[in-house]
Amino acid sequence: MTDTVVARSEESIAKGSQSFAAAALLFDRDTREDAVMLYAWCRHCDDVIDGQEAGHGQAEDFRIGQQQRLMELRQKTAAALAGEATDEYIFEALRRVVARHDIPHRHPQELLMGFQMDVEHRTYRTIGDTLDYCYHVAGVVGVMMAMIMGVRDPKVLDRACDLGLAFQLTNIARDVIDDARAGRVYVPAELLAQHGLREIAADDREQWPRLHAAALDLLEMADAYYASAYAGIAALPPRAAWAIAAARRVYAAIGEKLRREGPAAWEQRISTSRNEKLMLLVAGLGDVAATRFSRPAPPRHELWQRPL
Repeated sequence: MTDTVVARSEESIAKGSQSFAAAALLFDRDTREDAVMLYAWCRHCDDVIDGQEAGHGQAEDFRIGQQQRLMELRQKTAAALAGEATDEYIFEALRRVVARHDIPHRHPQELLMGFQMDVEHRTYRTIGDTLDYCYHVAGVVGVMMAMIMGVRDPKVLDRACDLGLAFQLTNIARDVIDDARAGRVYVPAELLAQHGLREIAADDREQWPRLHAAALDLLEMADAYYASAYAGIAALPPRAAWAIAAARRVYAAIGEKLRREGPAAWEQRISTSRNEKLMLLVAGLGDVAATRFSRPAPPRHELWQRPL
């Protein structure tokens, strides 16, 4: 008998993230089902706040009613965390995953705090401010995903968080123009200032080279977090390790395209093709093998520390 909650969560990931959907195919069945259910809840919350569908499109009036929508998400999330069954598959998915893996309730709530930052139009002055945002919308997701894979060691959870931070820094670099057009700026003011910018004028093409230089700085920061995440792969079960190694490769490739193509990359959405994803999945398997025989993981020197 088909589990409707799982099936609809599968539909969500297929529409919302081809990269994660490809990597998730590598999980064992139970891990995959829980991962896609958690993803579905995260995707739903993001869409509700941003006025999008599966991460695409942007309602022109998405700012109207954001605070009310956030309040409703918090209420329904709180009910799911309290163990209340519901016929809304999104929140039933969250209820199941949190209960099954004993995920601390503060973690889903931290994700909603990240969306609150968007609702309140938070200003990001320093890279620390931006990394705090990255934790709340992506790093904590990495932590919860690792818990689904059976991880409880805080040091390994740090590495999982680092992968989420790397993903979000890559997102910010890739989406800087589209975000600015929607009134969102996540590139910290101190970094913009280093490149002679006080604000982002998305449609001023003369500004794009300096914006690209700032985006390259973000990608360089992301590299340090990708490297830290690599060091944590060996602590995962083999199939989960392959899925995470593949996801790491696919996302890092997006940053490489932005580096290689320069400001012109922003003329269209940067992504990886199906064939590229397949090659990166194979490369991820090589990463898993390499980490099994590598030296002990190096310490996380000078990297942002998630709240404990």
